Amino acid sequence: MPDWVEKCVPRGRPPWRSFLPLVLVMAACSADPAIGPTPGRPVFDGEVAMELVQRQVAFGPRVPGTDGHARQLAWMLARLDSLAPVMVADTFDHVAVSGDSLRLVNVLARYNPDASRRIVLLAHWDTRPRSDEALDVALHDIPVPGANDGASGTAVLLTLSSILSENPPPLGVDLLWVDGEDYGPGVEDMLLGARHYAATVADDGRPVYGLLLDMVGDADPSFPVEGISAQYANVVVQKVWRAAERLGYRAFFPTAVGRTLTDDHVPLIEAGIPTANLVDFTYGPGNSYWHTPQDVPENVSATTLGMVGEVVTELIYSGG
Repeated sequence: MPDWVEKCVPRGRPPWRSFLPLVLVMAACSADPAIGPTPGRPVFDGEVAMELVQRQVAFGPRVPGTDGHARQLAWMLARLDSLAPVMVADTFDHVAVSGDSLRLVNVLARYNPDASRRIVLLAHWDTRPRSDEALDVALHDIPVPGANDGASGTAVLLTLSSILSENPPPLGVDLLWVDGEDYGPGVEDMLLGARHYAATVADDGRPVYGLLLDMVGDADPSFPVEGISAQYANVVVQKVWRAAERLGYRAFFPTAVGRTLTDDHVPLIEAGIPTANLVDFTYGPGNSYWHTPQDVPENVSATTLGMVGEVVTELIYSGG
């Protein structure tokens, strides 16, 4: 595993690995008995989300500056224009360490926009330019298809956009698709959209917490508590894992603390927005599909997408 996955936070940042004792997280998550789903909660369809994964991959790699990136952006904006009361395409620029000039776009859809209490749900929609984890070095220059790492979280949020349009939520919900998460190769050229959002989010309508969806489509799912989330967003962890327990998914949402991953939730936490990372970092045997040409729709599960979507829907309609 490359060092940046767990050790890419620059010096002077909070000590992410000094997270809360495991027993505290487990006790908090098991304090609320499974009482069943919220009555009247809308249904999330994993097959719909799976179709959206396939649609994204069909655009080709969504690397900033490519045709696939432009096609997916146009498609998302057209789709959300008819679904979101407020939709913003926030364009910004970044010059990479390599000298590449990137034009990036964060997409924000706001539901119940006048509500003072808001949450933000985010995923990255870009894909990685290189399959740097492929065992065969001859494959390293192939862009990652990004069915799970990019398209899965994006598809869950796009499916939610239709649900929220037809069923107004009881609180403000911001759906955020961030760009430039996976450009790389180093952390200086990653998490770009999340950093931009964290630096520019207005105090008016600022979310009280966030939830990041990253790699949420593996056919053999397991979502332990991510280490940074346990330390700096434990209240959010409790909400999400309790929602999973109410729906009968406790076996797939173990309360043990897993890996510590520097991901899009970190810039939000640093900006004072506690944000949990819902991530399954065991994609394929030994995580062998991650950052490889094997990150394709055939390795993504509609059942897993449906489970994650149900948990997030339960979180929203239980009042957040």
